[in-house]
Amino acid sequence: MTTIPSKNIWMRRQQCPCGDWKCYVTYEGDADETSEASQLVKNDNVLLSESMVAPYVGMVFKSDDDAFEYYGSFARKNGFSIRKERSRLSPQLGIYKRDFVCYRSGFAPMRKKPGGEHHRDRKSVRCGCDAKMYLSKEVVEGVSQWFVVQFSNVHNHELLEDDQVRLLPAYRKIHEVKVLELEKGIQGGQLPFLERDVRNFVQNRKRFVQENDALLTEKRENDTMELLEACKASKVTDEDFVYDFTVDENNKIENIAWAYADSVHAYNMLGDVVYFDTSYRSITYGMIFGAWLGIDSNGRTIFFGCVLLQDETLRSFAWALQTFLHFMKGRCPQTIITDLDPGLKDAIRSELPSTKHVISICNILPKLSSWLSLPLGSQFSHFKSEFDALYHTESTEDFELRWSEMVSMFGLGSDKHIALLYSLRMSWALPHTRGYFLAQMATTAYSKAVHAILKGIFSAQTCLRSFFEQVGISANLQDRPRQDMQYMHIKTCMPIEEHARRTLTPFAFNAFQHELVLAMQYAASEMANGSYLVRHFKKVDGECLILWVPEDEQIHCSCKEFQSSGILCRHALRVFIIKNYFQLPDKYFLSRWRRESSLAIFYDHATQQNDEQWYEEFYSLTETLLAESSITKERSDYIRKELTKELTKLLNEVRDMPESDGIAMEFTLSPTD
Repeated sequence: MTTIPSKNIWMRRQQCPCGDWKCYVTYEGDADETSEASQLVKNDNVLLSESMVAPYVGMVFKSDDDAFEYYGSFARKNGFSIRKERSRLSPQLGIYKRDFVCYRSGFAPMRKKPGGEHHRDRKSVRCGCDAKMYLSKEVVEGVSQWFVVQFSNVHNHELLEDDQVRLLPAYRKIHEVKVLELEKGIQGGQLPFLERDVRNFVQNRKRFVQENDALLTEKRENDTMELLEACKASKVTDEDFVYDFTVDENNKIENIAWAYADSVHAYNMLGDVVYFDTSYRSITYGMIFGAWLGIDSNGRTIFFGCVLLQDETLRSFAWALQTFLHFMKGRCPQTIITDLDPGLKDAIRSELPSTKHVISICNILPKLSSWLSLPLGSQFSHFKSEFDALYHTESTEDFELRWSEMVSMFGLGSDKHIALLYSLRMSWALPHTRGYFLAQMATTAYSKAVHAILKGIFSAQTCLRSFFEQVGISANLQDRPRQDMQYMHIKTCMPIEEHARRTLTPFAFNAFQHELVLAMQYAASEMANGSYLVRHFKKVDGECLILWVPEDEQIHCSCKEFQSSGILCRHALRVFIIKNYFQLPDKYFLSRWRRESSLAIFYDHATQQNDEQWYEEFYSLTETLLAESSITKERSDYIRKELTKELTKLLNEVRDMPESDGIAMEFTLSPTD
């Protein structure tokens, strides 16, 4: 009976952005994910003895011998053979790289006789075939594992039939059955099967593989069509839901993107910064999942849109960005944050020319270990310290100088990864990104939150339609739990802090409070032109220059933290303290971090469908209640107790009321009145 995989296996993309197919990157937890994926494949009965799973990037083997045996079995079933080409050795890991290639890989060298004459012209089977499987060894908790880091099954020659592939040198072996016949004097063909039985067996196995491949293709196509039907159904029930797709030359779905109504509404208010995550790929469907994400006023991750792409080419990424802009009515974000991906960088430059592209340092640091831990060995820790200091340089001139010094110090002048980082420095180096609005999304905390959400979605291992529904649940802003009212403790007892507590959401206030507390550790020296130099009393960091314009109550700090996060920095707060400000100018509390903004998002969709005046009154009352109750702990506790009691009473009374009445029906039936 033919079986096909029932699971949708997702894995983080491991191909290195340097472009070398032998190079890959690893992340924390990858070993668990790849082992789990391999086990899922086995559990779906796609076994070596029947319909083999083609090797894929991230596949795990216990040893390089197991990998060679697996690839050899796959090769024989597909009409070619393989050989071992190269291996790499290190003092720490021993052999840590293995290259297996098609038997027709490369070209035969021209050989000469000792006298200088050429050998007789004998045609070589080698024709430069690029089919291969490359592996790399990782030691995880003392256990060695071999990961597939590149796989290609594209051949530039014909593949052999079953009755031909057995004659390849790799398979011309004397089997025990033949030896037994010779040893026991049994005539050939006397064993209990006929030549016809062998031919039938081979044909049955071949037919099985063909049928299974056809079923796999059909399942992928059917699942993709089901996803499209789910998008169409969502559009019927919610006209604000948007989707788009492309088809290939065979009229099969190629790429598909969608965005929920809540996501579009949220983007209107919080679309100044977008995080575009393209780190996961479906092994089952061979598609890349892209998610456009943001952050709300309470610091929670929100979905703006999703896309499934057949590949990671410039064309596919460009279509994805074009479609996203169409969903969002042509409004470009100020900043887009992505992983390290040269192809994506080119697409952004083409489709979002006015948007600042930022590669989060959180997406670079994990790759440094994969790239340089082995080449640098014991020097790697020193390199990380130098790289961190380089990243935090103040000016582009200092960055260029320290970069040259670092490259020279560690002998990295010819390293392709260092060259890649330098070519992309405008997108990740702090001197080049400082001052662009990031809304605290280029942080380790936000990156971990994103991958926790995505991993939770992918762990369901479902078909595409169920996957679509799971993403919809995560993207639903209406059903997510409201953030509880909470008492926020005062740490400085300054009027500025009290004002901020009444104005900002807890998430934003915590960031503001952190800067305010640190401001007490800084000294400010006024200069002749009215500006200030601010420095830490222990000189733990460099001086910052504060420009103060009293006429407009404008303040500008050289660190540009406010431009980046929307929260005033410790340096600027120190100057406001010196100038005896009790309340900060209103412009230094961005609308996206205010308490009322969090409520506007939650009710935005309902507001468009109901009496706007009633909701405006509700906003005002709720905002005032939250602001007044957070002033003291006594107020906060009282409101929590009384509000719960009153709301419960009101809810019970409403539930006892009729679900419809005559007046409502009259308005429904007589819209012209």
